[in-house]
Amino acid sequence: MRRRTVITGIGTVSGLGTGVEALWQGLSAGRSALKPIRAFDASGFVCRLGGEAADFTGAKDFVPKSYRKAVKVMARDSELAVAGAKLAVDDARLVTRGTLPEDSAEKTSYPSGRLGCQIGAGLIAAETAELSMAMATAKVGPAESPSLDLKAWGTGEGGAGAMNNLPPLWMLKYLPNMLACHVTIIHGAEGPSNTITCAEASGLLSIGESARVIERGDADACFSGGAESKITLMGLLRMQLAGRLAPSGDIEDGGSLVRPYDPRSGGTIMGEGAGILILEEASAAAGRGARVYAEVAGFGASHSDAMDVLAGDTAGPLVYDDEGIRFAVENALEDAGLDAGDIDAIVPHATGVPAADARELGAFRAVFGSRLSSVPLVTLAPVVGDCAAAQGGLSAAVAALCLHHQRLPARIHAGTHHPDIQAGAFPGGSATLRHILVLNSSLGGQNAAIILRAAG
Repeated sequence: MRRRTVITGIGTVSGLGTGVEALWQGLSAGRSALKPIRAFDASGFVCRLGGEAADFTGAKDFVPKSYRKAVKVMARDSELAVAGAKLAVDDARLVTRGTLPEDSAEKTSYPSGRLGCQIGAGLIAAETAELSMAMATAKVGPAESPSLDLKAWGTGEGGAGAMNNLPPLWMLKYLPNMLACHVTIIHGAEGPSNTITCAEASGLLSIGESARVIERGDADACFSGGAESKITLMGLLRMQLAGRLAPSGDIEDGGSLVRPYDPRSGGTIMGEGAGILILEEASAAAGRGARVYAEVAGFGASHSDAMDVLAGDTAGPLVYDDEGIRFAVENALEDAGLDAGDIDAIVPHATGVPAADARELGAFRAVFGSRLSSVPLVTLAPVVGDCAAAQGGLSAAVAALCLHHQRLPARIHAGTHHPDIQAGAFPGGSATLRHILVLNSSLGGQNAAIILRAAG
């Protein structure tokens, strides 16, 4: 019999606020956090809105005093992860190295070698000012009309190129594995550690990896989930070039623009955040009297095959089939020993990008058949946006909260949707929930699904 894995702590940061209560209250109230971006001038973008975690001022309040200098070399993604991890530790009532005073003789909840960390991360965008200040030293030509010289940037005279004017620890700030690195150092997690960079699927893939680590006995507890900020110049540009963003015009409430499963939806809106969970082996959690939100009952992953939608020699946009998503869901069901009839609700990716939503819908139809119309959805994108690598952790957190409270939060939808799926506006309410399916698919074709089971 494999070891069971349960969720005992939830730490979240999103446009709805910092902490799990802010997330749950905002969702329950049906309040969208998709507002005009304040971090920088977004007037040049097709979409000027975002799910900005405006009240999050950094990680300095979430690290021991002795570690505060390290915050200076954290990208925002790392700061979000560090904050989410500390919030999850506090929520789980864990004692870690990061919660104890220096030189404390008190024991931690788990030996360092039995505490692991698997965190999903994205392609961290360099801070514009930091990069441009160095690039400005690679300019050539007259002062009134200088141009960038790539040779001067890369090598320069004697190998002293302008890139050497970047801060000395610049690279350490933007490596994706720095999210897990800081969390493990702060909390003394010296068990299995991994960073998963599969775009929007990263968070759920990391939860699946943590569950496997615990199941096979290599750790008794793990940090898991993901964090990322797409509220950056580079992050928005990438998504705009990919054709994913909903044109905002003069609209200031993005909740009316992101319309999951509406074929006429204009696209999605990006967000930022963190969803970090504490996963523990069930008997170990019970032994320390931990509160359990939910059990990780099953996990599945897959990759979709891409097809060129244009015939002939001209390369066109890649479109992914829905078979890969179906495989991920079916694998999770098989891993949990369940069938589609056991699922009481779904937390889908549901970004509002019509092509992506159509693939999800095709997979759901294949798995659930005519029963799909009776399975309620919990859609997050109209509320917090598409938070990329953070989405899986946030989605799993919301599913765990639904099971814990036996309640579905409100659902925002300002458009139309297919009649065989419950995606329309809904005020929220109590529900009998035993199993919830959580799904994320990525722009690169990776898919991940987990099934959470109610505690007890």
